[in-house]
Amino acid sequence: MKELTIISGKGGTGKTSLVGAFASIAQKKLLCDADVDAADLHLIMDPEIIKRADFQAGFTAKIDKAKCTECGLCRNLCRWNAIDNNFEVNPIDCEGCGVCVYFCPEDAVNFPINTCGEWFISDTRFGPMVHAHLGIAAENSGKLVTLVRQESQKLAGKKGLDFILTDGPPELAVR
Repeated sequence: MKELTIISGKGGTGKTSLVGAFASIAQKKLLCDADVDAADLHLIMDPEIIKRADFQAGFTAKIDKAKCTECGLCRNLCRWNAIDNNFEVNPIDCEGCGVCVYFCPEDAVNFPINTCGEWFISDTRFGPMVHAHLGIAAENSGKLVTLVRQESQKLAGKKGLDFILTDGPPELAVR
């Protein structure tokens, strides 16, 4: 199976339009929108979603006030000053390193995985498509790109398709 990936160094260059044009003429192909930060292929493909799944990656600390004795150790150890004087974690400042979780003497810090977006398998007028949407200001786009590309390869193999047409992420253009 071969993959044709359309990439560019900046937005607005027409990658999505090119993938759409190739999709209209290529045979036995799967569409892959790996530009998860600015996914647009769904706009021109009008997909019917067959499968929807949460994308989870990274962790953000959360302090259980019922267990916390406010000893201050977590605040002292946090390199990013993500824990305020009320022992609340600012999710934007928290880098998910886990130091507060590991060293809390009261086991009062939870460390749930973040839901950062969704990924989809859809049918379009030009065939199957794997695509995703990363949440606003969410991190881990590289992991979501990897997941979308892996799911594309699995689905193309399962369906016996010859090509994957990919609207590539900006990260590929920088390499």
